[in-house]
Amino acid sequence: MPGEKTGPLQGCRVVELAHIMAGPVCGLMLADMGAEVIKVEKLVGDDTRRMLPPDIKGEPAAFMMMNRNKRGIALDLKQPEAKEALLRLLDRADVVIENYRKGTMEKLGLGYETLKARNPGLIYCEISGFGRTGPYAERGGFDLIAQGMSGLMSITGEGPGRPPVKVGAPVTDITAGILAAMGVSAAYARKLQTGEGQKVDTSLFEAGIVHTYWQSAIAFATGVSPGAMGSAHPLNAPYQAFRTADGWINIGAANQKNWERLLEILDHRELRDDPRFLSNDKRMANRQALEAELNKVFETRSTDDWLQVLEQGGFPAGPVLSVGEMQQDPQALAREMIVETQHPVAGAVKSIGLPVKFSETPGGVERPAPLLGQHSREILAELGYSKADIDRLVQEGAAIDTPAPSPL
Repeated sequence: MPGEKTGPLQGCRVVELAHIMAGPVCGLMLADMGAEVIKVEKLVGDDTRRMLPPDIKGEPAAFMMMNRNKRGIALDLKQPEAKEALLRLLDRADVVIENYRKGTMEKLGLGYETLKARNPGLIYCEISGFGRTGPYAERGGFDLIAQGMSGLMSITGEGPGRPPVKVGAPVTDITAGILAAMGVSAAYARKLQTGEGQKVDTSLFEAGIVHTYWQSAIAFATGVSPGAMGSAHPLNAPYQAFRTADGWINIGAANQKNWERLLEILDHRELRDDPRFLSNDKRMANRQALEAELNKVFETRSTDDWLQVLEQGGFPAGPVLSVGEMQQDPQALAREMIVETQHPVAGAVKSIGLPVKFSETPGGVERPAPLLGQHSREILAELGYSKADIDRLVQEGAAIDTPAPSPL
């Protein structure tokens, strides 16, 4: 039943003052792991409510993806009574998440020092474009900008002479949210030991940088920044996508043993003795020639045929799936990475599940994304407001109340 939280973070109370993606990713990760997450929206709602199309029965798909498993309240923080309601909520919280530009929370009277004075155990999580310190602390940030400045776009794409390409997913937004959830979880563990809160600060810029571990290792060691290599690996070959008769297949010969086993399975043992391919350093130096030789082999059969042969040989390989194909893959389904909730307007809505499994305290997705202000009355009542007080806040426009429609 919605509201019956499980997961290792059950009992943790989180207030999400965040919008679009990085902050909401942090909130949904914590919610999926059992935390009670209350999303506080402005009266016009999170900007993802207006990212249309796509929609399901008028409800924005983007918002429903990022905000399932949360309750929602809508407040006009320009009104003193709405801000007082939020402060009451924060006084009871273990965590607050925000991803506004530097200084915004302070202007609202919701800065870290103010909230810490009221609630010394509060964990104050900030997600920004570049972090709260350093010469870029005042800058706003977007995934595209962070991908470019973190080095990610220099190593993504087909290779020299081609235009810069970003990772298809907003990877710095998503990773920043995951890093923030990791930081919050660590800070919460300390709070359970000491009762003390603290500030947790991460950024899209740092989220992009951590994806450059291999390429940074190369640059540290050689003084040369590696560039884009398509689907190939900067340290191992062959480790990339190859053409088949009807598509593409990814081949993971990440060491000498796998390389020799691949040649046995493909029945092309002559390549093992080719001086160009004798060792990994030689294969890396002659990667284009290696790619040409293997493409000639893989193009002779279909992707499914090759996968069957390679799987029988115990060799690591996989198809290049579309997002829709991934959503129907039996392993994704078995791992509960595709889940479904019943939305009060949109009906049955599919979403992405929790990517971490716990043997004793399983998390999961238990409720759909809220309508704008769907739980305002419920949450205000929990804060001690009477029905008359709540009616007045709604009538004065300090809060929005959008009850879920009754089922037909």
